[in-house]
Amino acid sequence: MLSQVLYFLVTLGILIVIHEWGHYRVARACGVKVLRFSVGFGRVLLRRRKSPDSTEFTLSAIPLGGYVRMLDESDGPVAPGEQSQAFNRKSLWQRAAIVAAGPAANLILAVLLFAVVGWIGREEPKALLGSPVAGGLAERAGLRAGDLVQAWSSDGEDWEDVRSMPDFGWQLAQAVADKRPLLLSVSDAAGHGRRTVRLETDTLESRDFDEKTMGRIGLGGVFVEPVLGRMVPGEPAEAAGLLPGDRVLRVNDEPVPDVAWFIQRVRRAVVDNQAEPLRLQVLRDGQQLERVVTPRVEIASDQRVARIGAGFDARPALVTVHYGPVESVRQGLTRTWELSALTVKTLGRMLVGEASVKNLSGPLTIAKAADQSASLGLTAFLSFLAAVSVSLGVLNLLPLPMLDGGHLMYYLFEGLSGRPVSEWWHKQLQRAGIAVVLLMMSLALFNDLTRTLGLH
Repeated sequence: MLSQVLYFLVTLGILIVIHEWGHYRVARACGVKVLRFSVGFGRVLLRRRKSPDSTEFTLSAIPLGGYVRMLDESDGPVAPGEQSQAFNRKSLWQRAAIVAAGPAANLILAVLLFAVVGWIGREEPKALLGSPVAGGLAERAGLRAGDLVQAWSSDGEDWEDVRSMPDFGWQLAQAVADKRPLLLSVSDAAGHGRRTVRLETDTLESRDFDEKTMGRIGLGGVFVEPVLGRMVPGEPAEAAGLLPGDRVLRVNDEPVPDVAWFIQRVRRAVVDNQAEPLRLQVLRDGQQLERVVTPRVEIASDQRVARIGAGFDARPALVTVHYGPVESVRQGLTRTWELSALTVKTLGRMLVGEASVKNLSGPLTIAKAADQSASLGLTAFLSFLAAVSVSLGVLNLLPLPMLDGGHLMYYLFEGLSGRPVSEWWHKQLQRAGIAVVLLMMSLALFNDLTRTLGLH
């Protein structure tokens, strides 16, 4: 829990500083006097100012945002000698540039972080598929355990290489969001027997890339050898004499290709609400042994499933994914653009009811994801930071009062009409904007709590 809080604060701290730094630097470049640069809201905990006439830098008690306070005649009288430095005295284009600089800084940060990750390189699971779920799109397409996804295409003419399982997952998410099929070039693990399969992702009802959608696609995850690991004390696996390191060869004479197939087979071992005994053939120290295990039955997601209480020792095959300096920047730009477009599409679908508002995530989910990514290493955390930075940049560009996009909306009106938004309209829109932002924050926090309590 403490590590989640720590990495949450680190994540927010970096993203807030970068966002406000964008506003600050462009404001200074446009000749605007900046009174305060604050990380956080509320009571000031720390402050620093070089001179009475310079910018005050502060750290405040509530770390859920920040702000840059500029000299502005709308906030009160400004001395005649400083009026040229007031924000409201600047041209429309200068004011728009200052406001847009915050989200732009977040998007530029995302490009740089994605580029750094691509240049450093990282180990990712190879795009080697586990056993597909019976009846899912993957099985109907002809995918099998041990298939290696080599490339993908939307039209069968232009093909892009698949470098790893996360890369494949990203392309799959895009196909689901765009409601289009995904063509895959696959082979066996050694690269032989290459063939083309078509995932009919355009037939899915939902565009949400969530657990239900993944269930309908029916991919078995990453291929992992069915080698048993830790036995849970007192559970059926231990009682049957199974040991860590046993390689499961067959279940009731059916060959076991991988972990995904074995887990599915065990879960289905329920007949008339009773556990079905399973006859396992395992390889131990070069010898084939037979063990009979009777699973216990429990209820999961309103269904009776069987479990034996055993983990797995084997790990997926890994591949090092990295790019050259120029290609890394190109990949950073591409990934930032694609993630921004996907975020906008998802928000638009939520607005018209085509996507669930359960996609909104709040501080609890971000804290958990920050901790998990940090535990996986530097590159995983940088990738997470880049993704959140994209979300922050895109969300701040939404045309909602209280957000940067709302101010840009005002400036667009001013540019088209030749006059600023009236004070009355400004107040009404501010109230509406506050209500929408509070609603979004409440939904995000509610989603966090339901996920944490297992009710999502």
